[in-house]
Amino acid sequence: MNLKLLHPASWQDYQLIDSGEGEKLERFGKYTLIRPEPQAIWKKVLSDDEWQKLAHARFDREQKDKFRFSDDVKGGWQRGKDMPESWNVSYPLPDRSITLRLALTSFGHVGIFPEQGENWNFIYNTVKSWNTANPRILNLFAYTGAASVMAKAAGADVTHVDASRPGINWANQNMQLNDLADIRWVYEDALKFVKREVKRGNKYNGIIMDPPPYGRGPDGEKWTLQEKLDELVQQASELLEKKNAFFILSTYAVGLSSLVSVNVVKSHFNVTPEFGEFFLKSKNNRDLPMGTFLRFNV
Repeated sequence: MNLKLLHPASWQDYQLIDSGEGEKLERFGKYTLIRPEPQAIWKKVLSDDEWQKLAHARFDREQKDKFRFSDDVKGGWQRGKDMPESWNVSYPLPDRSITLRLALTSFGHVGIFPEQGENWNFIYNTVKSWNTANPRILNLFAYTGAASVMAKAAGADVTHVDASRPGINWANQNMQLNDLADIRWVYEDALKFVKREVKRGNKYNGIIMDPPPYGRGPDGEKWTLQEKLDELVQQASELLEKKNAFFILSTYAVGLSSLVSVNVVKSHFNVTPEFGEFFLKSKNNRDLPMGTFLRFNV
């Protein structure tokens, strides 16, 4: 087994400029943001003054310990006068570009995770390479739908599952921005949905899952990655087609090794997956770890 380090190829509308001291400085399209980053425990390359000159907005969390926090901790944005509430960026694919809507959210996210770029390429290129008419793709914990849009743009029949209505509405906007239609939106707890699909005997050519470390479903269902991941992958293994198929798993729990995903997946699939860490390449030589990935195709 060989652990890989995976980062998105350079694209014009995203750049990690610098990181350190619990923060990261990133450019999304025309706008540069400062956001918390607990793994950036090193010193910044650029000075604080340089960061402030470049930044159009900054997100500060409402807590003292900047190195240990969770997504339910709220904060607030300090915006410059030229910083809009939302804007669009473009992601390049081999034969087209995809437009994605970004916005300043109350919990410090902007609507995409740039390190997922190589997974987006994998999804698009894999679906395009199949001779299967309208292959079925299931995107679980699908957030604002970048992966759903990539799969749909490649010609797939996409089912998008998320427990957040605002997230589904945002994903619908991303679909429409790209003149696409007919993604199936499912507002539900991912594990409940997968169990029902197994009972129905449904199959998919691709399964994408990006589970959070913890969270709650529409009816208050508790989600904890360590408690639910094995069951979720086991159920998903019954949904995946035996050929012309792929599986992608991303995890973002700090300190959770990619070997955890490998062992869970090997418990339910007879495969040798590609796996490792996501990272973002920095303009100033401070590459930033961004969680783990696992994927395979058959």
